[in-house]
Amino acid sequence: MIHEIQRKVSSGYLMIVVLAFLQLSLAYLVFVAVRAMSVPGIISAILASIAVIIMWAGLFMVHPNEARVLQLFGKYVGTVHQPGLKWANPFFWKSAVSTRIRNFESGKLKVNDSNGSPIEIAAVVVWKVFDTAEALFEVDDYEEFVQIQSESALRNLSTTYPYEPHEGEGTALRSHPQEIAQALREEIQDRLEQAGVTVVEARISHLAYAPEIANAMLRRQQASA
Repeated sequence: MIHEIQRKVSSGYLMIVVLAFLQLSLAYLVFVAVRAMSVPGIISAILASIAVIIMWAGLFMVHPNEARVLQLFGKYVGTVHQPGLKWANPFFWKSAVSTRIRNFESGKLKVNDSNGSPIEIAAVVVWKVFDTAEALFEVDDYEEFVQIQSESALRNLSTTYPYEPHEGEGTALRSHPQEIAQALREEIQDRLEQAGVTVVEARISHLAYAPEIANAMLRRQQASA
């Protein structure tokens, strides 16, 4: 498994000054070499100018709450978190990964609770990337992975507990929202650990009996009240 490595890179502002100075100096050397009719001097100055032009490609911007994952010919070499204009090897591939807190709201899932009653349930998951290397390299698409695993965890949780408590039963989906939210967060976190994602919060956003039994369950509740 690949884990994140913090990598220090050069200031982009400093490199702009350095590269601009080199570019101007080489332009002057080309001018001098041309006037002196020095073929070796002209070739050397032109090649050096091309190298400096390539070095300009090393400049990149890191925005707040963003990271840049650096790769060299397919090999992971580190991650840059510090925001600002930066410079690194121009041959590095610099992939942007957001580290902002994000929300995912599942659709309404139709499942059976632990008593076999059909219910509709949905959840909101608040998450963020904590290991950019794992997020980028351990799964194909970490955003899609979050969605699929969150809905899978929600389905599994729904079949573990009853919709509402009955005599002698403990935790239920409707009567224990805090306990259910904690159990959901822990299960989703277990599934997303390998993707470099941490779950900040998970909670049920919709909970109801399925339409085909909703009226019957309402009448039963009214009769027992």
